[in-house]
Amino acid sequence: MKRIALIVCLVMGFIGWMSAQSSKSVSILGDSYSTFQGYLQPDTNWVWYWDSPDAQNTDVHSVRETWWHQFIKKNGYRLCVNNSFSGSTVCHSGYKRGKPDYSDFSDRSFVTRMGNLGCPDIIFIFGATNDAWAGSPIGEYMYEGWKKEDLYSFRPAMAKMLDFMLNRYPNVEIYFILNDGLQEEINESVKTVCEYYQVPCIELKGIDKINGHPSILGMKQICEQVEAYLAKP
Repeated sequence: MKRIALIVCLVMGFIGWMSAQSSKSVSILGDSYSTFQGYLQPDTNWVWYWDSPDAQNTDVHSVRETWWHQFIKKNGYRLCVNNSFSGSTVCHSGYKRGKPDYSDFSDRSFVTRMGNLGCPDIIFIFGATNDAWAGSPIGEYMYEGWKKEDLYSFRPAMAKMLDFMLNRYPNVEIYFILNDGLQEEINESVKTVCEYYQVPCIELKGIDKINGHPSILGMKQICEQVEAYLAKP
């Protein structure tokens, strides 16, 4: 009987291991909207959402309330890498106001971090919000021959990012999530570049926010809208 019980345990363990291996993994390349204390790689990335948050900033106080954790949990996926950095822009241009001077974000831009997402099955790029808020240069549409100076403008950086990621992560589902409430020039640029590279763009609508960032309700809305987009035939 002991031998049979041992065999059963081994078989069940193997089935569980196989199930875990077969579930898809998700990585996120994002900004403050996708951060949470203790869940970022690298852990030096700046955080907006904390275990003990300032109530004036947000009512989100658990990682389970984030949009990405809800999405992964509900769909039986696994988290691979969450490389989100609060305040980060897609391009290298940051915020020109305040001290110290954060006008150069080449150390934290999406373009700089895009190669550090592990080996996922699905990637969500959730950005452009800070490019809009910082007033980053828009630039011209540019789909090849980028130099570093070109990447300080939004359109060339968007194109460089998607071009690189499609080559760096072959056979990976890549989606861009576009925030609501941004300038039309940013929206148009994102959709144009996504269309050029045939990367699906998930446009968010009516997200509830506190201090410009998703509330608990807003996080739920983001998860639901991402799920609805992916469920479309």
